[in-house]
This record gives sequence, structure tokens and C-alpha cells, in this order.
Amino acid sequence: MRISRQALSTLQTRLGYSFRSDELLTLALTHRSAEKNHNQRLEFLGDAVLGFVVAEALYHRYPDAPEGDLSQLRAVLVNRETLAGLARELSLGELLVLGQGERKSGGHHRDSILCDAMEALLGAIYLDGGADACRECILRLLHDRMQHDPAQGASKDSKTRLQELLQAGGHALPDYQVVAVRGEEHDQEFEVSCSIALLDQSSRGAGRTRRLAEQQAASQALLMLTRAQTQDQNT
Repeated sequence: MRISRQALSTLQTRLGYSFRSDELLTLALTHRSAEKNHNQRLEFLGDAVLGFVVAEALYHRYPDAPEGDLSQLRAVLVNRETLAGLARELSLGELLVLGQGERKSGGHHRDSILCDAMEALLGAIYLDGGADACRECILRLLHDRMQHDPAQGASKDSKTRLQELLQAGGHALPDYQVVAVRGEEHDQEFEVSCSIALLDQSSRGAGRTRRLAEQQAASQALLMLTRAQTQDQNT
């Protein structure tokens, strides 16, 4: 499978970063099941860069927060659920180069593969454009998710935060529905929708269990609410 130039261009527009090397970008999107040359080394690099950039940003953003709160918030920002969510926002799954077996089993939608590809993409940006370009991209992608003050319980899971937010405003609780189940019984992935009265459309999430999928859907709902509030403030 080859990735079209148009698809690569669209991805770079979504990222807000233009690669000098299409080969490096393509490598970041190539899973180990497809080619001898794959993205695992880039994934290793991207994971390290991501952890450092997020730690540095949180250190400066919350000067009075204790180490424990910063560690918990960093864990929320760099975990598999968050990175897979970022990959879905970029439609990364549609571009991944996978082996035949992974394609047939729905690898394009699997959290673990999407998370690894997101880390590899960040590693590729680091090599292609340097530390500053990679830092800017990471902070832009995580901007909305970094708005939670650790002192206000940012380490709570997404479902809890969404429920508490709705209850505080006197709104009905979220309605979670399983919309799809993919893969073999021993390796399934659930897709869940989350509907709330404050949003015109439902959010979606996916995960290896229904609980993880609901957490992802709740996280997306929180992100959509933040964006809607920002738009209202700017109008």
C-alpha cells in the first residue's frame, strides 16, 4: 500500500507542520506488520520527546502544583487513550500502512497501533524539523487537554469529570451506547457513542473494552464542550 501525496498533504495541514522528507513521514505511518523498515524506532524516540515536552510544559504552567499532581496529569496526557484519540482526530488510521493480517483484523482502528503511530509521527517531526518544531506541534495538539488545573482534580477519569460537569449544571447524565464491536472474540475493539444535551452531535470513542471506549467518548465530549465554549466566548 502506498500513501498518496494528497493524503500526506492533508495530514500535514491537520498537524500544522510541513515535512521536508516525505520518506520520513511515510516511515512513521508504516507498521511493523507491513515492511522490514517500520516505525518502531521512531515510536521510541517520539515517546521520549513527548514525555519531556509535556513534563516541561506542566512544570511551567502549574508552578505551585506538587510533583504528585504533575505526574498524574502527565500520565493522563501521554497515555494510550489520549494518543489514540489524537490519532483519530488526525484521521491517522486511514493512512497507516499495515500488513494484510492487521488490515483484515481492523488494525486501523486499534488503540495500540494508533498510539504507536502517533508517537512515531512525533519522533519523525523531531528528526525532520528539530526540537522546537516538535514542541510546538505537541503543545498545539494537546492544548485543549492541558487546560485542567491539577488542584481541581484533573487526574479524575474522563467519565467522572463529564458526569460532575453535567450534574453541576443540572443537566441529564451522558447516554453511552455501543455502536460497533470489531475483531475476533479474544481481540475485540468496542466503539461507543456518548450523547449529552449540551451538544448537537454525539462523541465517539474506541477501546479494547467497553469501559475504555466509554472513557474515550467522554474525553471527546469534554473536548467538544471546551471548543463550543471557546466559540461562544469569541462571538
